[in-house]
Amino acid sequence: MSLLDKCKSKAKSKAKGFMIHDVFPKVYGNYAKEPVDPKKVIFLEMRTDHITNTFRPLYDTLTQDYDLNVKCHFLRYSFVSEKEYTERSLIFLKDAATASVIFVNDACNVISAVPIRKETTVIQLWHACGAFKRFGLSTADLKFGNSREQAKKFPAYKNLDYVTVSSPEVVWAYAEAMDLEQERDKIVPVGVSRTDLFYQEDAKAEAFQHLKEVMPESEGKRVILYAPTFRGNTANAVLPDALDIEQMYNAFGEDSVLLIKHHPFIRERHPIDPKFRSFAKDVTEELSIEDLLFVSDVCISDYSSLIFEYSLMEKPMLFFAYDLKDYFDWRGFYYNYENLTPGPVVTTTEELVEQLKHLEELDLSVVRQFKEKFMSACDGHATERILKLAFGDRLEQYRKQ
Repeated sequence: MSLLDKCKSKAKSKAKGFMIHDVFPKVYGNYAKEPVDPKKVIFLEMRTDHITNTFRPLYDTLTQDYDLNVKCHFLRYSFVSEKEYTERSLIFLKDAATASVIFVNDACNVISAVPIRKETTVIQLWHACGAFKRFGLSTADLKFGNSREQAKKFPAYKNLDYVTVSSPEVVWAYAEAMDLEQERDKIVPVGVSRTDLFYQEDAKAEAFQHLKEVMPESEGKRVILYAPTFRGNTANAVLPDALDIEQMYNAFGEDSVLLIKHHPFIRERHPIDPKFRSFAKDVTEELSIEDLLFVSDVCISDYSSLIFEYSLMEKPMLFFAYDLKDYFDWRGFYYNYENLTPGPVVTTTEELVEQLKHLEELDLSVVRQFKEKFMSACDGHATERILKLAFGDRLEQYRKQ
């Protein structure tokens, strides 16, 4: 790094420190002089411009069934300029200063920066089940994460009253990632709200209807889902492109369809050759991940946490980990990868094809054991328990007549 770059980086860090450590607390404190609105609930999305599936069940329940003042804020961290992010953060802080409940689903240096008043309950729902890829302080000093010094200087998991997780098994990982080793009682295995959907038969029926509308060629065929995570960092997510669709087509073009669902951080996706149109389709924009978990007969992933949700289906999984060593060096895992994965790990499309040809030979008891270990609190009633954490017994007084 040149001297000029070092100077720029130092100036940028100083400006960030001034905003987070001085401006944010003062703005929040000024508006916190007003009384808390007991009916104000805020959903804070750190990166997206819409309510994601992490919040959707709670958001729908609170807006449809209760008379509450529900607000949504979209900070768009790493997707807008720092100036705009700061402006959005200040607007959020003004609103948050009088909120009764704040739900957040990602690392948040804004909430961590201010003296949250005791009348406000902050719940970190997180956007993933289980504990697969390392995050937060667990990635400090790895290629993916910031240095431990930076993570401590600009914390992202302070001022949380609760962190909801999918099973008691993973509490230790969240304590490590969120620097909550001394406050483990805040990490509560009450389940993940969005998984309640997988226990609803009408949602399953709708998913199959959606599939029929989006890809009628799937009728009567095996549905193969390929849902990899991104490579690189969140701001510049890179598309994994090692899967040979032509090989897949040659092997299964007659009896299967391949549905591809990319991570939402991926901004540029490669088009699929039109000659494979009847077999392979990128449905990232057309079908939700929930729909796809319902309708697929087998899931091919790599390092994505969606495997935890998919285990609720008790269906086979394959792991296309062609760059496992590089990914481990980049980000790392909470558990030994090959011991954790409830299905065969392959590194080439040829190996993947071979596994798909003998799918019926896989032992699904491994998937069931995985589900019991990592998803034991996801029983279809997580939303109820989370609302109890947020409101105690007072929610009923706001129910619409």
